[in-house]
Amino acid sequence: QVQLVESGGGLAQAGGSLRLSCSVSGDTFQVNTLGWYRQVSGEQRELVADITYDGDTSYSDSVKGRFTITRDNAKNTVFLQMNSLKAADTRVYYCHCDRILTGGGLTIDETWGQGTQVTVSS
Repeated sequence: QVQLVESGGGLAQAGGSLRLSCSVSGDTFQVNTLGWYRQVSGEQRELVADITYDGDTSYSDSVKGRFTITRDNAKNTVFLQMNSLKAADTRVYYCHCDRILTGGGLTIDETWGQGTQVTVSS
């Protein structure tokens, strides 16, 4: 069974920083694009940033210049460094992978983590 497990959420003051981590565990052979999404109750989940296996990144306009996404392929882990946090960044953040190839030859699409709360106080 493949799982995405997030950590690193919590409370920060406006202007502060937090770092989120997400590890892909289980029988993985290749982990494709990893990303971070965020959502507030009653609204659609939105893409924050994603990173391909080769390291190509993309960011939403709202976080560009403040957030940085990186990954460690050897550890199947993705990170989101969040700086200059704003109250508007208060959301539940979800880790996502578009495709995982398992060692057993299975293809698993659209895997989500359980979510981690980020709260920024102004």
